[in-house]
Amino acid sequence: MSKEQPNNPMHGIKLKDVLTFLKEYYGWKELANLININCFKSNPTMNSCIKFLRKEQWARNKVEALYLSTKDELM
Repeated sequence: MSKEQPNNPMHGIKLKDVLTFLKEYYGWKELANLININCFKSNPTMNSCIKFLRKEQWARNKVEALYLSTKDELM
């Protein structure tokens, strides 16, 4: 049974959806400029980036913060 998480803006949003949105909006090159991680710089693929972001919480936090700020700007 899932509990509501009203204070968590990322609740229910899949990492793949976040990364797909950011890739389509910015592209890999601009993502690498905005967030300095190698998975965006060196031969980026969706699967390799997801695998890395699942392992490294600090990087995922940066990606999620960029996602939230970009969504806020668009609204």
